[in-house]
Amino acid sequence: MKKKFSKTVALIVAHPDDETLWAGGTILSHPAWKFFIVCLCRGSDAERTLRFHKALKSLHSEGIIGDLNDDSDQKPLDDAEVEQTILRLLPPKPFDLLITHNPGGEYTKHLRHEEISKAVISLWSTGKVTAEELWTFAYEDGNKGYLPRPVKNAHYYQAISTSAWLQKYKIITEIYGFKKDSWESETTPKSEAFWQLTNPENAINWIKKYENISII
Repeated sequence: MKKKFSKTVALIVAHPDDETLWAGGTILSHPAWKFFIVCLCRGSDAERTLRFHKALKSLHSEGIIGDLNDDSDQKPLDDAEVEQTILRLLPPKPFDLLITHNPGGEYTKHLRHEEISKAVISLWSTGKVTAEELWTFAYEDGNKGYLPRPVKNAHYYQAISTSAWLQKYKIITEIYGFKKDSWESETTPKSEAFWQLTNPENAINWIKKYENISII
């Protein structure tokens, strides 16, 4: 089967800046792909919302921001609430590709990343969101041993061009306003990695894999 030059892509993340940190280089490296970015938290934060929309322009993408609870105490959200919020914000159409957080997160530890990943995978596996394939971010931090790094043996691993990385870094530092010695700025990956899932029926096993790890 011939690969499509152009793809419709739904990128679903927890926070404004997640889209740039974990996938900004991929977005910028594929100008023919049409991205719709759903951010699920911080919609009531006027400054972060404004910065998110400025980032969308820089990424040549469309998108929308929601307002799921994101207080610092990180109380678990109801699964149904997360799923319904995604369905409300995401255009009701099939996509070529879904991209979201990994069930284990990108670093140790952010509950919202994990919850949103599981919700997207669940919606895809049950056919409530339709796409030919789903990618999850592939990063790890050695249990807080170092800044998040792309997983080199992930299904998709790609060093991004210098120009794409500089634009990505500019979004983090100038649009989102993070200082150059901040965690976000120092983390900004120069390579990006993703796990690729192509079978919705088996997608729930991907969640269980990470649940087993967390139990151990």
